Amino acid sequence: MSIHQSRLTRRTVLRGLGVSLALPALDSLLPKTTVAADLAAAAPQRMAFLFVPNGVHLPDWTPQRLGYGYDLPHILSPLSGVQQDVTVISGLTHDKGRANGDGAGDHARSASVFLTGAQPRKTDGSDIRSGVSVDQVAAQIAGHATRFASLELGCEPGRSAGNCDSGYSCAYSSNVSWASETMPVGKETNPRLVFERLFGDSPQRGRDQNAARREELKKSILDFISDDARALQSKLGSQDRHKLGEFLNGVREVERRIERTDDGPQISIDVDYPLPKGTPEDYGEHIRLMCDMMVLAFQTDRTRIATCMLADAGSNRSYRHINVADGHHDLSHHRGSAEKHAKIREINRFHVAQLAYFIQKLKATKEGDGNLLDNSMICYGSAISDGDRHNNENLPVVLAGHAGGMIDAGRHVRVKSETPMCNLFLSMLERFGTPVDFVGDSTGRLSELQV
Repeated sequence: MSIHQSRLTRRTVLRGLGVSLALPALDSLLPKTTVAADLAAAAPQRMAFLFVPNGVHLPDWTPQRLGYGYDLPHILSPLSGVQQDVTVISGLTHDKGRANGDGAGDHARSASVFLTGAQPRKTDGSDIRSGVSVDQVAAQIAGHATRFASLELGCEPGRSAGNCDSGYSCAYSSNVSWASETMPVGKETNPRLVFERLFGDSPQRGRDQNAARREELKKSILDFISDDARALQSKLGSQDRHKLGEFLNGVREVERRIERTDDGPQISIDVDYPLPKGTPEDYGEHIRLMCDMMVLAFQTDRTRIATCMLADAGSNRSYRHINVADGHHDLSHHRGSAEKHAKIREINRFHVAQLAYFIQKLKATKEGDGNLLDNSMICYGSAISDGDRHNNENLPVVLAGHAGGMIDAGRHVRVKSETPMCNLFLSMLERFGTPVDFVGDSTGRLSELQV
């Protein structure tokens, strides 16, 4: 087998039996005189968007202090180790998540509007209509630079048809990514299939056959690129050999975790569809594996744009692993109950803990003189503020990462009331290198993110 060096001169691809494993950038492969220049050019921006349903308990979410050194309330406390990398943004609004004459259906609207800022057409038929989501705006402009223009993930499969919320199609509740006004982009919920998609090196049919063959042989993907890996080792300096070893060990660890989930019982959740084979029994592990998929995709430059729905809009999943047996959606209609508030905030905190895991993984992944988080923007939040009121102003939003030094992170900022969330998206697109005049109902960029 031969080592293939891609057009990004410091990136190498190892191949074998339907496998194409792009490696992190390796300085040893460059002439010494070009290393410094290539370092500056080889750190692309990345964007990821994480959606959570049913809003949050704002009193336990919102910091009391603005600016640097803001306090971390109970829900945000898992971010303590990465606080300097996180910007908490208060005051953003999704007006098109409001009824605006369309009546009930706030949950379906919340998912549909989350990245589009567009009012969805109220229908449970095939004539769905929303808007192009911010991730797809970026993908349509810059997606040609990577193998996959974007990556869409989730932890509940959802449905693409039928009535899921007061006359709104399930397509609205199950998707946040929209390639056009009438075309949502389906998400993948099975970590094994995501892994195969990222690292398979053939058309779908051949990829399936190769995966089956590897399964029959009971070998790791790494076994099939071992010849290439050994040949490459001899060309690397000691620092890059260590870097390569860490990367390959990380890939293998993800494989092992996926393998463990395949043998266990299937998780039972409060939705009317079966989970696909390969979905972890443990919900937290499912989310973390999806986060690992995004980190690997960014690290190997398979894509620079990703979305992940931690759960579908209106999800009534229970959280027994954190001693909350009640359904999430049921609890969100708390009617001021202190007991329900206490349970909701634990669900909210659990979700933020998974975000913290993702941020820490990005920060621990070296890239040049820095790390992946230095050149990333991770937007996390919900398009409903309080689950009982179903309101769409003062949304819970966190932006992690530094965008190559273009975001002054580590602060709590409060924007003017009724500022469209799409103004944040305009600012992100500008820093991503894909500026546009507007997204959804945007009215301008957020000056609060300026360095």
